[in-house]
Amino acid sequence: MSDIAGSHPGTPTAGQESGYAAPHLAVIVPSFNERDNIELLYERLALALDGIPFEMVVVDDDSPDGTAGLTRELAQVYPNIRCIRRYGRRGLSSACVEGMASTAAPYLAVIDADLQHDERILPQMLEEAKAGADLVVGSRFAGHGSAAGGLSRARQRGSALATRLAGLVVGEAVSDPMSGYFLMPRTTFDAVASRLNKDGFKILLDLIATSRRQGRHLAIAEVPYDFRPRHAGESKMSPLIVVQYLGLWLSQLTRGVLPTSFLLFAMVGASGIFVHMAMLALATGPLGLPFVPAQVTATLVAMTSNFFLNNVLTYADRRLHGSRLWLGLLGFYVICSLGGIANISVATMVYDLRHETFVSGLAGALMSSVFNYAVTRVFTWK
Repeated sequence: MSDIAGSHPGTPTAGQESGYAAPHLAVIVPSFNERDNIELLYERLALALDGIPFEMVVVDDDSPDGTAGLTRELAQVYPNIRCIRRYGRRGLSSACVEGMASTAAPYLAVIDADLQHDERILPQMLEEAKAGADLVVGSRFAGHGSAAGGLSRARQRGSALATRLAGLVVGEAVSDPMSGYFLMPRTTFDAVASRLNKDGFKILLDLIATSRRQGRHLAIAEVPYDFRPRHAGESKMSPLIVVQYLGLWLSQLTRGVLPTSFLLFAMVGASGIFVHMAMLALATGPLGLPFVPAQVTATLVAMTSNFFLNNVLTYADRRLHGSRLWLGLLGFYVICSLGGIANISVATMVYDLRHETFVSGLAGALMSSVFNYAVTRVFTWK
């Protein structure tokens, strides 16, 4: 770490008496455990944006490594650094939205904290926005851009698949819809901010798709760059992130009618069917239990599996811990039991009307899914 004392070329210089100028550009940096990257990122931004009044807004999800504390120390020296420390919630998209909403700058950029994005293209991105672009994307796949330096072969294949899926939502408007590096005028953000999905982690995809649903076809420009290796820390990519992306993608395919959180809740519920049947087979087979005790056991196991999966996947931004985790589990049992009653009631009513087993069962299952989702969202994961 370099000495944080003294002046810095990135500190705004307009208004010599105060030493500070209102930022023309806000660079939003969502972070979690990025302590070893924050100061170097600021130094690189200051060099790249020399002469452009800017501020760096670090939105930290209460990192245990002290990212927020270091950022506050830096802010005591450089007046164009701010930190928003979030307690009890996580999520890349919601962090970006909160960061962009917190600043008065007329232009907004989002960049990762891990130094994989090339900050040197920010002035060019800013000029594109000033020239009339509603959205400027730092692209790994346009022109001479490349992702090879920052992704393994497996990650490149996964990224290519995710990009093709995203293309089904946004069309051919952008070559890198999975990019986490973009810049836009505040007017673009303000037009869609209230409708952006707070549960996702690919906010660019959501921003473009949401604008289209509102009838706004954005003028999009792309600036190519080479994706770099991560400087320090660990990648946040995981199987859970992949499932969350699929939830966001499905939500966008429904034009936002089905929220991402509901689709994730439904995916977890579908997994619970397999858990239930597997446990039922184990209980009635090797364990030798009679059917009724085996069914009760399988139901409790499936409900428990659903609860913990929802806690880390569907509601990752409001995950329960400690005593609240176990109280939440008990409440989940109760709510899902009530959902079962709703399932049976609706299925019976539909069967009396139509006498079709499949349709009646499906109606009951949908009813219990909607009931469980709505009630647990209010009472379990508040």
